[in-house]
Amino acid sequence: MGDVVGATTFIDDIRAAYPSADIHLNTLKPWDRLFEGDPRFAKILAIDVRGSKGKFVAALQWMKTVWAAHYDLIFDLQSTDRSRIMLGLVRLLSPQLKAVVGHNPGYPYTHAPQRPPEPYPGWHSDLALKAAGVPRIAEHGHLHVSQTSRDRVAGLMAQYGLAAGNYVLLLPGSQKAGWLKRWGVAHYAVLARALREAGVDRIAIIGGPDEVEDCAAIAEQGGEGVINLNGQTSIPEIVPLAEGACCIVGNDTGAAHVASCAGRPLLVICGATDPRRVRPIGAHVQALQWSGPCINCYRKTCNYLPELACMQAVSVATVADWALHQCGLRQGTWQADGKLRVF
Repeated sequence: MGDVVGATTFIDDIRAAYPSADIHLNTLKPWDRLFEGDPRFAKILAIDVRGSKGKFVAALQWMKTVWAAHYDLIFDLQSTDRSRIMLGLVRLLSPQLKAVVGHNPGYPYTHAPQRPPEPYPGWHSDLALKAAGVPRIAEHGHLHVSQTSRDRVAGLMAQYGLAAGNYVLLLPGSQKAGWLKRWGVAHYAVLARALREAGVDRIAIIGGPDEVEDCAAIAEQGGEGVINLNGQTSIPEIVPLAEGACCIVGNDTGAAHVASCAGRPLLVICGATDPRRVRPIGAHVQALQWSGPCINCYRKTCNYLPELACMQAVSVATVADWALHQCGLRQGTWQADGKLRVF
């Protein structure tokens, strides 16, 4: 989901560069639901070419559908080996296709960047658009949120006493397979209490099905003024909820990418994943990471268990201090603990 939401940054630039064009979006289920009613697109295409069954048949269906649409220009914002092969075959059969923009030089791409020495969030697509002459304007991702959803969130906020600027939003989860990305219930509960004691009026917690127990435990341990909204918002509804927060703290999770579309100050706590690559796009986003020897391991298990050194090294005091600066409850300049890196 993070990749899909991040790509919307560049979709806005493509729309701005081609304001009168008929633009179709190709994505995968279930992420096509993120774009329901989105005025940027005339059509949403979602063929499961990565499914466990019928991959070859799905790939043929995808190529037939794309070929039949007679596109003039295609932007490949993923540029996997699969998309490269499929687009290569489509290009052979599509004389009207003027350009194919991708991340990697060589066929089938007519416009692609050279790789820079140091990656940054979204750098592949950023440089691909620049190579194609598309001006970079958008500062962060953008998801369409219906008025019905905005009204529902407004009602939810009124119900729990959440007013614009009076709460901090916490994103304490991640999918089960990525549990090493979690800062942990204890850290978030202590953070919630510390923020409340320092003058933050409310703490709101959101999460998905994989985080039900964690969110409930944080709310219980956090005490009065800590509100568990797990399961009470759809994915797009995270955006208006985040828009009202004075700041947001979360793990490296898809929800953080969605929340980043609000443009509010966001701190992402990283350990096993590289902040230069996974941090949501935007100058309003910062990431914290331990400076130890095993960072960016991308492992599913940890050699340091039960300590989980990279996440344990990020102190509650450092995160709380950042949040209080964003909420205007601390003066001066925020600085991270010396053993942490800030991105």
